[in-house]
Amino acid sequence: MSADWPILSATIWLPILGGLLVLGSGDKAPNVSRWLALVISVLTFLVSLLLYSGFDVATSAMQFEENIPWIEAFQINYHLGIDGISMPLILLTTFITILVVAAGWEVIQYKPSQYMAAFLIMEGVMVGVFAALDAMLFYVFWEAMLIPMFLIIGVWGGPNRVYATIKFFLYTFFGSVFMLVALIYMYFQSGSMEILAFHDLKLGLGPQILIFIAFLMAFAVKVPMWPVHTWLPDAHVEAPTGGSVILAAIMLKIGGYGFLRFCLPITPDASNELDWLIIGMSLIAVVYIGFVALVQQDMKKLIAYSSIAHMGFVTLGFYIVFIILHKADVTSGAVLGMQGGMVQMVSHGFISSAMFLCVGVLYDRMHSRQIADYGGVVNTMPWFAAFMVFFAMANAGLPGTSGFIGEFMVILASFRADFWFAFLAATTLIVGAAYTLWMVKRVVFGDIANDQVAALEDINKREFIILAALAVFVLVLGLWPAPLIEVMDVSIENLVKHIAVSKL
Repeated sequence: MSADWPILSATIWLPILGGLLVLGSGDKAPNVSRWLALVISVLTFLVSLLLYSGFDVATSAMQFEENIPWIEAFQINYHLGIDGISMPLILLTTFITILVVAAGWEVIQYKPSQYMAAFLIMEGVMVGVFAALDAMLFYVFWEAMLIPMFLIIGVWGGPNRVYATIKFFLYTFFGSVFMLVALIYMYFQSGSMEILAFHDLKLGLGPQILIFIAFLMAFAVKVPMWPVHTWLPDAHVEAPTGGSVILAAIMLKIGGYGFLRFCLPITPDASNELDWLIIGMSLIAVVYIGFVALVQQDMKKLIAYSSIAHMGFVTLGFYIVFIILHKADVTSGAVLGMQGGMVQMVSHGFISSAMFLCVGVLYDRMHSRQIADYGGVVNTMPWFAAFMVFFAMANAGLPGTSGFIGEFMVILASFRADFWFAFLAATTLIVGAAYTLWMVKRVVFGDIANDQVAALEDINKREFIILAALAVFVLVLGLWPAPLIEVMDVSIENLVKHIAVSKL
């Protein structure tokens, strides 16, 4: 389906141009720039809902396509389109941005217009990453994400922010260079920059492996997979609350999306040859990083490590596909693994955002993230404690919350591949419950530990609305995941069929 009017372009450019408008409003009247940013983010979300309402779930073809020549000499086009894989992620992006703008409302006193503008521009660029069907356009948006994030952590971050930003920038930039080389190689092979043309490009095993490694370097850093994960806890600890939310909810998903859009369909044979590598890295992330989270003293660091463990599920779900396909003609297990990975991505977007916002609420009041400085918060902040316990349960994968659905689907699919994969993946449910609930026990429950906690005030209306909105989504997705799974079902089935056919 092509759109009568360019909905995708509107979803990309409305926040970017709106961000420039907020930037221009300056800090003379900070409330003007705040309200302006909120109105633009809500409008963008409403425009993106048209993608859902007009989406045809029965086809795996790209929908809402826009194709305008851009750099004609190199056949580079401004080509946008979405399928069932990218659409949920765009909706997640536009929704989370509203919450981020609302979360920084009172907290950000230093240059609020620039802060809001950075997030709006970031939103537009991230939607561009999910919607781009031209490899060069994808790359431009991919690199453009770094700049607002770099500024957000570098300007509004904590005391160690310069170290964290440079580490974040170098890690992600290093990976991207390899991806660019791979894209240019495929352009010379196919004579086009279209991502869908790359999907059908016949490549030998040698080139496939090299392209696969190049993509892996770019996407593994973004997800982040073990051992290139170390930038994430640093970036999270130093980033302001809004920065942490966007980083956890959206930016990590772009790595997962890259695997589904590039690695698997372009290099199916190399993915099949090297699936052990990804499965190994995923299982280490799930098990080992869980134990690393267990010993953290800083709440943000704990949630950052928990994110790495949860994203391990995503990459595991994507790469057990080949083992299942080899075993028997059971495509259902393969589809289940990928769907589980996708559901996990969306669910983690909501849960990790909520967890970081909860830590942000405490930090705004006491200016400490150390677990040891708290205790007995439930006595002074009962509403907040209720939300925090609920999100902690969801993070540990309690049935009935969205955290359970994705993990359960990936564990079920892992059984089809190998018992030990499923066993190792399922240990995370225990370790995840251990570090999450132990943190909650020490922060929320017990007697009031110090005078600062005794003086805390419960959440205000703004904070209540933000947390309640996330709680509704976590609950609805946990009890009724059907709308999400229905949207991506045909696209993922098509992808599994595509990667089951060798290109050699």
